[in-house]
Amino acid sequence: MKSHLQPVLFWTPRVLCLLFAAFISLFALDVFEESHGFWQTALALLMHLIPMAILLALLAVSWRWEWVGGVVFPTLGVIYLVASWGRFSWSAYALIAGPLFLVGALFLLSARQRKNMQRLKAVPS
Repeated sequence: MKSHLQPVLFWTPRVLCLLFAAFISLFALDVFEESHGFWQTALALLMHLIPMAILLALLAVSWRWEWVGGVVFPTLGVIYLVASWGRFSWSAYALIAGPLFLVGALFLLSARQRKNMQRLKAVPS
């Protein structure tokens, strides 16, 4: 793989994961539609933001060990599909599980590319 693609392949899964976490956090805004007190609303908001916190924690681990992201993100996609199968339209599955599969695949590609670059550096000229 060409060296100018290395930064693109490095940053793409990370930025996509951040964007996906921001997208998932938008679903937490529905707690403000209900007319509960301050503490109940704050607790509901905190509960709704747990998936975003999990995604960011997984991103932090995957930032260092890309293979973890390559395994965990598609696994989360499969878990979502299995847990919610038949409850939503196909577009909901594509919007939630699709980015998880894509981020996982990109982390695996990035890990593979990094390993190939290290192997090339180790070979004497």
